[in-house]
Amino acid sequence: MSENEIYFFNRKSKKLEKELVYGDKAIKFIYTNPLGSLFGKVIASKWVSQIYGGYQDLALSSKKVAPFIKKFNIDLDEYEPGSISSSLKENSYKNFNEFFIRKFKPTQRSFNCEENIMPAFCEARYFGHEQIDHHVKIPVKGQYLSAAGLLGNSKWSSVFEGGPFLVARLCPVDYHRYHYPADGKTLDHFQIKGQFHSVNPLALKAREDIFIVNERRVSILDTKKFGKLAYIEVGAAMVGKIIQSFDENNPFNRGDEKGYFLFGGSTVVVLGEKGKWAPSEDIVKNTQQGVETYIKLGDEVARLGSNL
Repeated sequence: MSENEIYFFNRKSKKLEKELVYGDKAIKFIYTNPLGSLFGKVIASKWVSQIYGGYQDLALSSKKVAPFIKKFNIDLDEYEPGSISSSLKENSYKNFNEFFIRKFKPTQRSFNCEENIMPAFCEARYFGHEQIDHHVKIPVKGQYLSAAGLLGNSKWSSVFEGGPFLVARLCPVDYHRYHYPADGKTLDHFQIKGQFHSVNPLALKAREDIFIVNERRVSILDTKKFGKLAYIEVGAAMVGKIIQSFDENNPFNRGDEKGYFLFGGSTVVVLGEKGKWAPSEDIVKNTQQGVETYIKLGDEVARLGSNL
């Protein structure tokens, strides 16, 4: 198993699977090659991501859809078609971004409704641990995942220090809408300006501070069952925009769509109050081995109470 290969545990298949990485050659060059590192700051700048993301809005970018589907073996039967009427669903998307933010058909995913279980808020590869401390590697050194670092030393940092956390990494091939994991209301929300590094594990190994230097959008949620949550959307290389599709002035329900990422893989981090809940056992076990757990939208990712 090469150190430049990425493997994750698929909960459904119960197998360790190799990830087919979009743009893997570029990522390896930028983050593992001394020459490539010279371009790192430029690639991670906001204007580069916005320009590249803007291209995905052009009609010309729709030509990328069919080859992308074929290369990554995406099952379009799970998704709603795009806005263009076509006998072939891959031709129904007016541009690549419309395909990128495609929605699941209503029957394809359901949210676990047991009150003591937190359902997956993204369809993604998850790391998780019962608490943030300096001994945790997920997959980087724990100090870079402190509540203060992730929240930009905001007034909310102390609420989440030492609490549980989940990191959900979305690849470009994934469903790119994210959801609320529980009923509740939004107490606060704010933007933290930053860079746009890749959140690929290869990049994280090379730059341990990515989660605290990348641009982030934070929502502080007050949920009925899981206490206060810090819901953090992390920008990444070539992410054109982070869109909030839900009106945060209104209360939300478990499973409601919160927002979506335009082109580019990205990450959602959720922090909790100490002892309030704990990530699912398989996530914690795989995390301790440095392996992400791939979980379908709506399936269990955490339970009330602590395993500590």
